[in-house]
Amino acid sequence: QVQLVESGGGLVQAGGSLRLSCTASGITFSIYGMGWYRQAPGKQRELVATISSSSSTNYADSVKGRFTIFRDNVKNGVYLQMNSLKPEDTAVYYCNIHAVVGLKVSDYWGQGTQVTVSS
Repeated sequence: QVQLVESGGGLVQAGGSLRLSCTASGITFSIYGMGWYRQAPGKQRELVATISSSSSTNYADSVKGRFTIFRDNVKNGVYLQMNSLKPEDTAVYYCNIHAVVGLKVSDYWGQGTQVTVSS
């Protein structure tokens, strides 16, 4: 059973930085994408950044130039370095694994970690 555990959220002032971490266990497939999503109160969950098994990255326009996603395949970890944080970055951040094995597509989610940016 795949499990994702996130850490690193918290309260920070605008302009500050945080690093989110996510480690996965129970992975039995070798190729998979990883990513971070967020959900603010009253809003839908949205993509923040993704990184493929070959380390190609994709970012939401709102975080480009401020956030960096990277992964450690040995530790099955994915990380999100968040700089120049803004109050609108406040949300619950979720770690995701997206796996395609044959015809089967699976998505796994962490429990979420709260990020609050004060103005």
